[in-house]
Amino acid sequence: MDSIRILGGNQLRGQIKISGSKNSSLPIMISSLLTDQELVLDNIPNLTDIETLVLILKDLGADINYSIPKRKSSLSTTSDRIMHIKFKNIISNQANYEHLSKMRAGFLVIGPLLARTGYAKVSMPGGCAIGTRPVDMHLMGLKKLGADIKIEKGYVIAEAKNGLVGNKIHLSKPSVGATQNLIMAASLAKGESIILNASIEPETMDLIACIRKMGVDIDVHGDNVQIQGTINIKGASYEIMSDRIEAGTYAIAGCMTGGRIELTNFDPHLLESPFEILRNIGCSIKLFNRRIVIEKVVKDFEPAKITTEPYPGFPTDLQAQFMALLTQASGKSIINERIFENRFMHVQELVRMGAKINLDGDKATIIGKTELIGAPVMATDLRASVSLVLAALSAKGETIINRVYHLDRGFEDLEKKILNCGGIIERIQENKYEVI
Repeated sequence: MDSIRILGGNQLRGQIKISGSKNSSLPIMISSLLTDQELVLDNIPNLTDIETLVLILKDLGADINYSIPKRKSSLSTTSDRIMHIKFKNIISNQANYEHLSKMRAGFLVIGPLLARTGYAKVSMPGGCAIGTRPVDMHLMGLKKLGADIKIEKGYVIAEAKNGLVGNKIHLSKPSVGATQNLIMAASLAKGESIILNASIEPETMDLIACIRKMGVDIDVHGDNVQIQGTINIKGASYEIMSDRIEAGTYAIAGCMTGGRIELTNFDPHLLESPFEILRNIGCSIKLFNRRIVIEKVVKDFEPAKITTEPYPGFPTDLQAQFMALLTQASGKSIINERIFENRFMHVQELVRMGAKINLDGDKATIIGKTELIGAPVMATDLRASVSLVLAALSAKGETIINRVYHLDRGFEDLEKKILNCGGIIERIQENKYEVI
């Protein structure tokens, strides 16, 4: 199993092109189930989660291939490949445990698969171990649309022999996954559906924009989403938004190492809440069209108080990265995690590196400023693993991060991007350890 070795202490200076959003790509790829025509997707990142979803979709009958885009400029902001997906025929109604155990987003196939064929058998999802994240709201919403639901031997079996019918669905909280699943299901339902208290995360809005291009009438009013179901869903070409979590992560890396990073291929308005915190603790952020320049401008960071919230609040997917950063602030910082109940698993690994962090339920108190020392650490989930990368980049000495397959799920070309900015980082394979 691969590990990553980092020698800390170097400032990161340079330019990083932000990749396409993983959290947008996955549901948009799944929306290809809604039509027998081709969906052409640009700016798809090269990640293991994408590869896993490709396997899931192929098992269901998708024809998936890639083409090399003809760019007008070598400075093109999008990726070096375009994905083509076509579901001319559904050859299976079952999404198996083997692949869904590796990623939660695969469960989203249940909505469009049920809507198109009237039947779906989908394994309960896996993915990061950051809390229960139940699928109750997904199933409640599908029942509202007329589905019969039962659970047998770890599989959800959904059936709607006469098709789905539009309805009003009130979510108990703005679940991203449930909102996306129900938007896709409602797109093929008869009549109008309204999802109340829906997620309005940028990735959900990206999915909506793609489905609109496929011919579905969708309106968004605050946190309510109105969908006019249709059977005439067509193919489309769509460019995936850039990854705001990757952008925030590298912005933190530049500040944490005392360097200067320019981020390109990214809409800075998607990170207003995190950028405000970075400015308040001592970072300069200059905004341009589709790029930002960020650097540390104080000797010591100021402490901060952060509470994770649904968009436009502070994103839970940047909580672990900010915790690593705040170990270098002078004074006491507090982070309240209000989205997932088990998302502090990185804390003990940061403590191994010298961080002083106290936990009390959903609250973490970070005592800075502490000197971080390189150590062997273990990645526990995707965002936790990259927080250890950030800590290692600013730590004294060498850090070995184990179980980095989590990183491969969500960060494209991480080692290359850090190396290009002056970081010392390499991937090592088991039994192939060499001293830098």
